[in-house]
Amino acid sequence: MSTEGPRPETLDWLARLVAFDTESSKSNLALIDSVAAALDALGVPFVRVPNASGDKAALFATIGPMVDGGIVLSGHTDVVPVTGQAWSADPFTLRVADGRAYGRGAVDMKGFCALALAAIPRFQAADLKRPIHILLSYDEETTCLGVTDTIARFGADLPRPAAVIVGEPTDLEVADAHKSIVTYLTTVHGHEAHSAKPMLGANAVMAAADLVSELNRIADAMIARGDASGRFDPPATTVHVGTIAGGTARNILPKVCTFHWEFRGLPDLDMGEIPALFEAKVRSVLRDRLNRYGDYGRIETLEEVAVPGLAPEPGSAAERLALRVAERNHTISVPYATEAGRFQVAGIPTVVCGPGSIDQAHQPDEYITLAALKAGEAFMDRLAAACVTL
Repeated sequence: MSTEGPRPETLDWLARLVAFDTESSKSNLALIDSVAAALDALGVPFVRVPNASGDKAALFATIGPMVDGGIVLSGHTDVVPVTGQAWSADPFTLRVADGRAYGRGAVDMKGFCALALAAIPRFQAADLKRPIHILLSYDEETTCLGVTDTIARFGADLPRPAAVIVGEPTDLEVADAHKSIVTYLTTVHGHEAHSAKPMLGANAVMAAADLVSELNRIADAMIARGDASGRFDPPATTVHVGTIAGGTARNILPKVCTFHWEFRGLPDLDMGEIPALFEAKVRSVLRDRLNRYGDYGRIETLEEVAVPGLAPEPGSAAERLALRVAERNHTISVPYATEAGRFQVAGIPTVVCGPGSIDQAHQPDEYITLAALKAGEAFMDRLAAACVTL
């Protein structure tokens, strides 16, 4: 492989995208406006797909014929925060040094977005038989919901694609499977009383402890069930409690206790199984623990985020294409969740394949190597060639 670096236009696009602070809690509209202006100049048709509040938007652009059966290159524009991280330089100014391009989002995943946008003139020069679409989304780092409104328009006022490649960093390996993630906030409401007379109230913390113990039991059961596919690390659905808080003093029955919990499910897990097991325990805790002395308390569980997993689809259009253009002969699984599952739920074959390593994501001095960008350019060139012959 050539030791030359990536094309200037790739680095130019990456610098432009990194310069926008698109932390998930902030608007991405300035970035979308900048990309839209560039697409106008190139004569590329596109649509904006705003969120309900209008402070964020996805963008869907089409190069080639406006027909069904094309390929979507999907990348998110939002990034994780830099607060509290020790960066060597401004995280929103691209810095190229020692064979690396540093900046927040450089690998996760503005590098992929830059590669797709920089390749547009090359896509335009090709005699594409099927379109290449570029989808820039938002809120991937928080909910993975930023693609859903666009997906809903496929086959209506937008062409329905035959395959989707989500460009999360996989070192250009083709990932056809990842776990789901579903997160919850459970609040146990008790009733305050003197700890010397517990029969006059309801202890929210002790009830919550019973529920956390049940989550431990469920976690152990999932570990024992294991991973029949043998493809995941860790090799099981995982259950985790991340925070717990409650009570005001040692000698007062606590009025409230809250805890955040999640599960990350193997692709073959029934998404309703763990919530059903937990709710069965909630009913018994209400009866036998929280309200054993009277109708004092209640328990509420709020589902915060539910991101579907990605299940393998051997031989799918997305897998065949990605293996071809990435020059790979096998697929992998990845331990993190992505937007890919949302496309698959909509019936569109999807894989995850992008440049760079996830190991550099979310860290201070995040970077993507110049070699990875160069490899990504070759990926885009082979994709254009493939879409000429599809």
